[in-house]
Amino acid sequence: MRQPISKYRILLPLLLCALFSLKSFSTQIKDTIVTIKQLQYDAAKALEKEEFLEAVKSLNDANKLATLPKYQSYKPDVELSIANLYYKLEYFDKAAQLVETAVKNAETFQNEYKLAKAYNLYATILISTSDYKASRMYLEKADSLYTKLGNKEDKINIVYTEGLLALRLGDYDIAIPKFREAAQGFKKQGLLYQEATANSNLADALSLVNSKEFPKPLEEAKQILKTISEIASSQGFSILLVENHRINSQILIAEKRSAMAEEELKYYLRQKDSLKQTHLRAIELGIQAESAIGDLQETIASQQDDLSKKEKSLFLGKLTGWLSIALILILSLLTLSLYKNNNLRAKANQLLQDKNTELQEAKENAEKASRAKALFLSNITHELRTPMYTVTGLTHLLLEEDPKPEQKEHLNSLKFSGEYLLSLINNILDLNKLEANKVEIEKVPFHLKKRIDGVFIALKKSAEAKNNTLHYEYDTSLPNEVIGDSLKISQILINLISNSIKFTENGTIWVRVRNEETSDNKVVVHFEIEDTGEGISKKKQNTIFESFSQGSLQINRKYGGTGLGLSIVKNLLELMGSKINLESKLGKGSKFWFDISYEVPENANAEMDINEIEIVLNDEYLENKTVLIVEDNKINQMITKKILEKKKMVCTVVDNGMDSIKLTKEKDFDLILMDLHMPGISGIEATEKIREFNKTVPIIALTAITIEENLEEFYKAGFNEFIPKPFNADDFFEKINRVLKGNDFFAK
Repeated sequence: MRQPISKYRILLPLLLCALFSLKSFSTQIKDTIVTIKQLQYDAAKALEKEEFLEAVKSLNDANKLATLPKYQSYKPDVELSIANLYYKLEYFDKAAQLVETAVKNAETFQNEYKLAKAYNLYATILISTSDYKASRMYLEKADSLYTKLGNKEDKINIVYTEGLLALRLGDYDIAIPKFREAAQGFKKQGLLYQEATANSNLADALSLVNSKEFPKPLEEAKQILKTISEIASSQGFSILLVENHRINSQILIAEKRSAMAEEELKYYLRQKDSLKQTHLRAIELGIQAESAIGDLQETIASQQDDLSKKEKSLFLGKLTGWLSIALILILSLLTLSLYKNNNLRAKANQLLQDKNTELQEAKENAEKASRAKALFLSNITHELRTPMYTVTGLTHLLLEEDPKPEQKEHLNSLKFSGEYLLSLINNILDLNKLEANKVEIEKVPFHLKKRIDGVFIALKKSAEAKNNTLHYEYDTSLPNEVIGDSLKISQILINLISNSIKFTENGTIWVRVRNEETSDNKVVVHFEIEDTGEGISKKKQNTIFESFSQGSLQINRKYGGTGLGLSIVKNLLELMGSKINLESKLGKGSKFWFDISYEVPENANAEMDINEIEIVLNDEYLENKTVLIVEDNKINQMITKKILEKKKMVCTVVDNGMDSIKLTKEKDFDLILMDLHMPGISGIEATEKIREFNKTVPIIALTAITIEENLEEFYKAGFNEFIPKPFNADDFFEKINRVLKGNDFFAK
């Protein structure tokens, strides 16, 4: 009996040790899951207080843990939290991408609750990108899953998202009861931030709704804003405090208190710009974190591979032990020798592999950074155009209201700063499109001399302001019409001549255009811009055409600017199959020149285009002209209307495309100014509908987005012209005159 007892004495400690290890391992897994959930909760609380950097850090740590093989079933939930973070940061493309990944993972792990959450978040993101049809589809999917699961509490999120969709579509009478129901639901669940957010959107809808449909909506909106302000101040919900100012500006506009509305809106825009900077820093940290997760996944794969090798080695050791002690010794010696040799070779191979991996990662990171930079530059510069329209429009109106001399000086400074900022925004957009290869060269007939004359006339005043003499030499042997891109040659000449004007004072500038070579159906045109300005040193001539490059720090401080103009010129000419040349001496001036080959049309005087009609600006011609302004932004409505009424034009304003169609059927207008992005149908759809029954009324797209790359699409839709916001008043009325007189001309 002694032998069995001896066996149990040996086995019992081993079993106890194994059970203790299993319990410890189970406890470790449980602790890690709790940590993931806690990090997600910390991130959610940080988001409520706009502490984006803390939220990024918490979600980065949670994502690292969820990446480990044992916890990958929790990854869809973490991905949804990260997607929600990017949604709050207004990085909608990245948010949508992460939600799509979360949906696939939730389907893989068959988690219908997480799938419903993902569908609802995706619907919210699509509302922000104006894809309302797809948003409604995902809302229905989420609602169906919550109904199937019997989850009534979380269905309140569907009600809230339906309210957001109705608000964006301008269906305020639908949005108001939705937000009320959502606010009550969140209150019952003790979700204070969500309740305050729903009430904020409720106040937004009340400030815009027709007072005939809801009793005293403005008074109710004011009371809600007061309550939100108290809650947000005590809880640190900073974004709600900022949004209060925007909503309050809408209330003040409805109460016809324009001055106070303007102050509220200015404060809101300043605070929003500050939040944008915080968003960018958080997004940058998020991109870096995403790269780090990739490194962690590679490390895990490497560790798993090492573990597999060790298990095989251990099995081999046991096998050899079973054979004989002598064989173990021999094999151990052989294994040790082989291991050392293989280890040396493996280290060399691993070193090469690591270097290749590092290079590949560096390349991918650089590409990610470049894509992120291009996306954010495009989004930010487009977002800046709308508030810039308010700044430049109100400045123009104030200058025309006979201000005091000291006020006029300040307003002129504000006008200069606004125009400078707009120029910077346009340059960044142009450079961004060039670097992203989104610029296409058109080939259409245009009048070469008239195009260059227009550039010369536009810049003549700028030259005279600096006491410069501007000379213009044009070769009369050049054909009247050529086939090419008229906008691009204008942009190139404006940048080069403006550059000469900027660095020349009390001097002379020559603009020369001559016939370099002529064949049967082609002409090579030589363009030359020479000045007697500051000049460029030999050292700087090699880098002057790079982005953000200027002659020197002193020149930058003296003349300002970003150094983008010449970079844009270089890139545009390369697209057109040409290149920029430079001769310059420091202190004696500079000469830029280039050649462009154009095709010559068979009949250069075929049909008169509206852009070739000579326009003489005449305010009397505009008097009593009827204009329909289609614009959903109340402040933009007020500015555009006042600018037109200064010319004694008769204005009618509507908030959306459907009303514009209805009013155009009922009444004849001399001109329609159509915004593109509005609740309900877009400006493009509204124009197409109007063209079905009215082919003649001139329609101008008045928009804050750039549409040069889609001009053909807009002309096909029925637009006669487009004016980007913010606009120069002279250009604005020149285009209106051209369209109106062109319409009169072709009517005859």
